Parts: sequence; structure tokens; C-alpha cells
Amino acid sequence: MATRKIFAGARLRALRTQHKLTQGELAARLDISASYVNQIESNQRPLTASVMMALADGFNLDLSELMTDTSDRLLADLREALADPVFGEGVPNLQELKTVAANAPDMARAMLALYETYRKTNERLASVDAALTRDPHSGMQTAYEEVRDFFHYADNYIDPLDRAAEALADELGTFEPDRLNRLMAYCGEAHDLRVVLTAPTRPDLIKDYDRSTRTLAINARLEPATQFFQIAAHLAVMEQTTLLEQLLDAANFKTTEARAIARMGLTNYFAGALQMPYGAFLKAAEAHRYDIEELDHLFGASLEQVAHRLSTMQRPREKGVPFFFARVDAAGTITKRHSATALQFARFGGACPLWNVHRAFEAHGQIIRQLAETPDGNRYLCLAWSSEKRSGGYHGVTRRYAYALGCEISHANRLVYGSDIEPARASFDPIGVSCRICERRNCPQRSVPPLAAEITIDSNRRAIVPYQIN
Repeated sequence: MATRKIFAGARLRALRTQHKLTQGELAARLDISASYVNQIESNQRPLTASVMMALADGFNLDLSELMTDTSDRLLADLREALADPVFGEGVPNLQELKTVAANAPDMARAMLALYETYRKTNERLASVDAALTRDPHSGMQTAYEEVRDFFHYADNYIDPLDRAAEALADELGTFEPDRLNRLMAYCGEAHDLRVVLTAPTRPDLIKDYDRSTRTLAINARLEPATQFFQIAAHLAVMEQTTLLEQLLDAANFKTTEARAIARMGLTNYFAGALQMPYGAFLKAAEAHRYDIEELDHLFGASLEQVAHRLSTMQRPREKGVPFFFARVDAAGTITKRHSATALQFARFGGACPLWNVHRAFEAHGQIIRQLAETPDGNRYLCLAWSSEKRSGGYHGVTRRYAYALGCEISHANRLVYGSDIEPARASFDPIGVSCRICERRNCPQRSVPPLAAEITIDSNRRAIVPYQIN
């Protein structure tokens, strides 16, 4: 079988810029010619094994980072955006989009930001009265979407924050039932922070910090895993202020709102990494074959926390199985999403109705399994389950979510959930990203035609879907 050629022009150019090197200086460090560096950066020549080894040794790079096509998610986002009829018939073909995603990723992201601005503005114009009462700049990408993209394109892995949490986890000690108490004691000893578990003043209140008395009140009704997480997130603000500000400055968010949301996201990231420190968690995940219920028990975490943590296991040279993870509300809206696989979630619409995450609400309390194939031919093992989050008593708030966790079928034999799967003989359900860009012609669950295709309606014949895709 032919070896896949590795083109990494954008990544090499970014690396050179990061280290403030000219092409000639980089060539000298790699022991190749400057013209060869130029050809690699323009994707005229692939990386050779010797150049990859020189890069790994000279810049402490993980070879898998060079061999992974990180342009996949950009390509998926571009295809979805360009399916909008506003672009007419002059849409670039797939090969052109691949070239842009690989060679000009910043241009691709700028185009996506522009399209999102257009889309948001268009939605606002559909309701002029509502638009006039809002901020005139809110037609641009929302703060939440900007932060979502920050984590999305960072592979949902923040190395310095992850390592800082792991160091503190080592200080707190082994995973025992009293770990929550030890965390509370540490807060008092290290920061003179008093942590109390108490009935909240409002049923929807998770935590409340009184700066004057240095008292952090945590809702006593919450599960211990959530209590630990909320204390750890607050601890991140107290211990990692400098690192948080450095990460936020480097991200260069457009608004103060996005920066504030990102700070909360980063403190939550620290909390998850403290609750499930990278090395110990990866070792346990491999030992238990990624059984999320076993990991839930071992680390005193919820299934959602475990699944989210699994999607972040992308540390260079110490990677776990690459997973996708998503949380979906009862209306079908994806409220959390990340993919370290080729599967990319819809940015501008709902998820495929054939995806098993939607059936999880009907199978409450169970982990259901699906073997799925996307239109690009990639195959996945998909897990889904649902949960309820209650706050307060009879009049309290109840939130219902379904969760999806999955990996490419090539990794299924590493999971307890895939031990009985024979991919060559298995049947795979056809799923897509969203109906508006899905290329499948015979899907009985299709809600709308694909935007990039023409349809024919036969008045003499009617099937489940009342039109035929040409």
C-alpha cells in the first residue's frame, strides 16, 4: 500500500514564525536548502521522514502532530458555510477548499467569521423590531461562538493549564472518597478560603463567593462530583491568574464578553484536569478500556465530566483515543461540542436526526451504541446516553440533556464497547452532519433538500420525501 504523503506547509510556516526564523535559518537547522523549505511551505513538496525527524528533535514536536491533517475541521466548516445559496453557482470545488484549508487557514477562518457575521445580520433583519432594541454590534459573531471556536481550534487541549492542574492533583494525593474534603482543606490552608456546603438562597444557584469574608458557598444539593468541580474552578482563579491572563491575551478576543466567557471556560478546563489529572486518567482509561462508568467511579466524576475529559486527551506524545463529544438539549441543539476526529458537528443548524444521540432521551439510564458511517466514508463507534440535572425540590429546575461520545471504528477494539465488533461484517447506519449539506439522496429522515443540489418534484409519484435530489 502506498505511503500517504504529508503536506504541512501551513504548520511549518507557523512554526518558523513562532520561533522568528527566516527560511534560510530554518533550513540551516534542518540541514536542507532554503529553496526546499520554500517548496515545503508552499506545499509543492511533502515532508520526508528525515525532515520530520529533524523537526521533532530540533523543536520538540510530536510526529503525530505533523502527520495529522488538522485542516479537516476547517474544510468541514467551509463546506457547510459555502452550501448557503448566497454563494450561488460559483462555489469552489472540494479540491480548492482543501487547498485553502491547508495553505491559508487564517484566510479560511476570516471567511467563516465574515459568513457568520452575514448570517447573524440576516437573522436580525428578519425581526427588525427586536433588532432595534439590541446592541448594534451584535450582528457579528457572538461571544459564545468566538470562545467555542477558540477551544475548537485548540483541539480542546490547553497544555500549560492541564499540567498545572496535574501538579496540584499530585499534591492533593490519591483518589479516595475524602478527596472533596481534602480539596476544601487545601483551600483553607493555602488561600485562607472557607468552603461551605449549604442550602442556596436560590434553587438554581450553584456557587456564591463572598469576597469580604473569603467564603465560597457551594450548593449542598449538588452531586459531590459537581461540588468538587465548582471548588476547583474557583481555585483556578486564585492560583492561576497569571497563566489565565497570558492565555486570554494570546487568544486576542474581540470583546470583553468573549474574554470573560473564555476565562470561565479555562477555569472549568482546569477543574476537569484537576479532577481527572492527565497521566493518571489516561492510564486508567487504557487499563479499563475506556469504560466511562468505571472511570466515573474511579475519579468521582459524572459521565458527562468523564466524556468531556476523554475528548481533551491530546497531549503531544501522550495521546489517548481521539474522541468526539457533544451535549444536546431536548430541542436538538448542540450546547457543547468537540471533535478530535474527522467528524465535525454542524455550526449553523441542527444535528442529523439519524444520529443515536436523539434516541438517548427515550432510553434514559442506558448507554446505547451505534455504528455509523458519514457521507465521506468514515465509520464511527458512537455511544449516547441521557441524564437529568435537578436543582431544588418540587418547584426546582430540571434540565435534560443527551450526550454523545465516539471514535473512528479503527479504534473500536481499544474500547470495551467495541470488543464484539467485526467492522468487515458489521452494518453501519448512514448519518450526516446536517440535512442542508448532506449529500445522501435516499434518506427518509431528510428535513430539507441540500442547498447545493437541485430537486425534482414528480406530481405523479410520492415517496416519504416528496422530492427527488438530482
